[in-house]
Amino acid sequence: MSHTLIALVENKPGVLNRVASLFRRRNFNIESLNVGRTERPEVSRMTIVMDAAAVEARAVEANLYKLVNVIDVQDVTGQAAVLRDLALIKVRARPEQRAEVASLAGIFRGHIVDVAADSVIVEITGTEDKVESLIELLRPLGILEMVRTGQVAMMRGSGSGVRYTPGANGHNGNGVNP
Repeated sequence: MSHTLIALVENKPGVLNRVASLFRRRNFNIESLNVGRTERPEVSRMTIVMDAAAVEARAVEANLYKLVNVIDVQDVTGQAAVLRDLALIKVRARPEQRAEVASLAGIFRGHIVDVAADSVIVEITGTEDKVESLIELLRPLGILEMVRTGQVAMMRGSGSGVRYTPGANGHNGNGVNP
């Protein structure tokens, strides 16, 4: 079963390497990993999707907390969260096929973001199932190239879904406000 973890980490060099090394040492496969800055420049947010049993996911969560640059970790699997994936898909499309590609993209609320003489690039954002469905419909036309972000996740509602406690896990609260 896939588990989705959200980790807040200090935005410092080497943090991603330490997190990836933890997964390598434990022999866990990362299905997707997305990292980006948050509303606080000194904090990055990692969304990690891994194929693991619940017990293994809890062990990974506990081991992530042992890393000095990790501020918070939360398993959002099965919780009220918004999960999204972004894909850019370059499809072979002669001029007479562009309307068909645009129609397929439109069904999934995707957009054509680039047109060349013999191809188009479709952008789609949505759940993993939605993205996969569009990919399968575009495949017969000829997918030339594709890139996906992997999932990002955010808890629903007004709470942030992640906790920050100054002084916890070796953090002194240096400018990071909850």
